[in-house]
Amino acid sequence: MKRLSFFRQIYEAYLQEFRMVVHDGGIILFFLFLPLAYPVIYSLIYNPEVVRDVKTVVVDHDRSSLSREFVRNMDATQQTWVSGYAADMAEARRAMNSHDCYAIMEIEEGFGRKVGRGEQANAVIYCESSLLLRYRALLMAATEVGQAMGAKIRMDKIDLVAPLASTITDGDLMPIENVAMGNIESGFDSFIMPGVLILILHQCIILASGMAGGSRREYPEVPLGNPSMKLPGVAAVMTGHMLCYITILIVPIIFLIHYVPLIFSFPMAGSIFEIFLFILPMVLACLGLGFCFQGIVRERESVFVLWVITSLALLFLSGLTWPRYAMSPFWHFLSDCIPATWGVEGFIRMNTNGASLSQVSGDYLHLWLLAAVYLVLGYCVQRWVVRPSILKGTDAYGYLRSRAF
Repeated sequence: MKRLSFFRQIYEAYLQEFRMVVHDGGIILFFLFLPLAYPVIYSLIYNPEVVRDVKTVVVDHDRSSLSREFVRNMDATQQTWVSGYAADMAEARRAMNSHDCYAIMEIEEGFGRKVGRGEQANAVIYCESSLLLRYRALLMAATEVGQAMGAKIRMDKIDLVAPLASTITDGDLMPIENVAMGNIESGFDSFIMPGVLILILHQCIILASGMAGGSRREYPEVPLGNPSMKLPGVAAVMTGHMLCYITILIVPIIFLIHYVPLIFSFPMAGSIFEIFLFILPMVLACLGLGFCFQGIVRERESVFVLWVITSLALLFLSGLTWPRYAMSPFWHFLSDCIPATWGVEGFIRMNTNGASLSQVSGDYLHLWLLAAVYLVLGYCVQRWVVRPSILKGTDAYGYLRSRAF
């Protein structure tokens, strides 16, 4: 009978929480709008992933055949589009200020003569900083063109000295091919969005569960049920609430993990079933962390302050923008305590690079450990902080103080 009563309490807590969630617009906003709309918005911002045909104006002070060849080769790359020539730098700056171009390529006088004498010749590229991806694209194009032209000039000089040497030295004896695993196009979207998807899921779970705690404090008669009945146990209530949240999160999780990468052509090299198994302990850890945050969320609006404070910190601590091995011991330890950190690392390895669940077992075990720790802490907060606070505000409703923990 006690086991039946426990499952009965879980069922009632599930129904009560589900009714409260579906009638609370703020919680629905975090549970549905945040994971469904934010990934699409962020992905559209960074799409297309790579910058092509950056409009460039050339200031050619040399006007030699070699400088014109350099310009033609730059224009032939997919990153650069030479839109025209300028007489001097002043005219080129006016074109950049009016957004007729985004970069200026200046070739110094004597460019051809210096190359002919075997000296270093300079071609300077100026790029506006409104989008650093443009600078990256131009730098890659200039580097590739410069290396290719330099190799060709060296081969021509070798042929003049020893014509038969070209049969030995022609070609690259040790070619190096750069293969970007997972992120084939080396695009910014494919690099950052897989990790951001996990951060969005992490935030929506914590914020929604935190707001639910604020709602229970503002309307304490809703979650505690019938005042003529004995209060349910904390473990049963937490289990019912977690099952309710997981039920609502099924569709957003599937959308985040599978359909967003599918829609925007992000890398999808891993097994979707193993990825869901990997995400499960992170969801449980986030729910436990959300139960802990309910101890400090007195009103529903407090969650928005929590959102502002934690969002940027989580982005840096996750290792997406700064490698974790370069962090100081304190920040590295703090990063280890965040479920999203291990979720981001494991998800990128699985979804982007095709790792199996056994190959990310370290991250997987850390997530289960965090889930156990935060659920235990959440139980303590619910039993000794949240429930006494709710009961203190529900004396007028005549709730019984007997507890079944």
